[in-house]
Amino acid sequence: MAFYETPRFPDDIAYGSSGGPEFRTFVFEGQSGIEQRYSTWARHRGRYDVSYGIRDQADMDIVRAFFYNMQGQAHGFRFKDWSDYTLTQEVIGTGDAATTQFGIIKTYTSGAQTYVRRIFKPIAAGLIVRVDGVVQTITTNYTIDTTTGIITFVSAPGSGLDIDVTCEFDVPVRFETDTMTAAHDGFTTESWSSIPLVELIIEDTI
Repeated sequence: MAFYETPRFPDDIAYGSSGGPEFRTFVFEGQSGIEQRYSTWARHRGRYDVSYGIRDQADMDIVRAFFYNMQGQAHGFRFKDWSDYTLTQEVIGTGDAATTQFGIIKTYTSGAQTYVRRIFKPIAAGLIVRVDGVVQTITTNYTIDTTTGIITFVSAPGSGLDIDVTCEFDVPVRFETDTMTAAHDGFTTESWSSIPLVELIIEDTI
């Protein structure tokens, strides 16, 4: 089915959301209590509940219209995770004088461990690309595909030169239900107790 780059799920309603990354791990416990754990997903998947951001009837009407147009689970769309939506001079790669395409990433570090997340839906407005600390000019030095998160340089960055990006980004998601369960709380008020969104796993082509 389709993925809609626009409209994005309303930011003011997304602001009250809850959620974050999910992993898939199977835990097998023996009679002694000793565990064996198997992680079956190479990448995380975000899950969110946006029901908390609905404050009044106007908000509910916006979500209802959005749900109709996404046809429940059928179509994907952009969502701003207010808890994690920025990159600041994030190093996304190192030049080798041959490679011209780089996928935008975000690295999460805890002690000696790192987790690398691919960013597929960057925001063009305010995006800054630097090579070896020098700001690059869009179209002159590079192009950005905001539907895939791939930066393509006109000329390959020199060997050993760091490429970093500053930008905001969205999460590609869909509704995780085909059924709207709105409740009439009053003459002019409605609520939807849980509005689940799930991140779409996109194949990385870089």
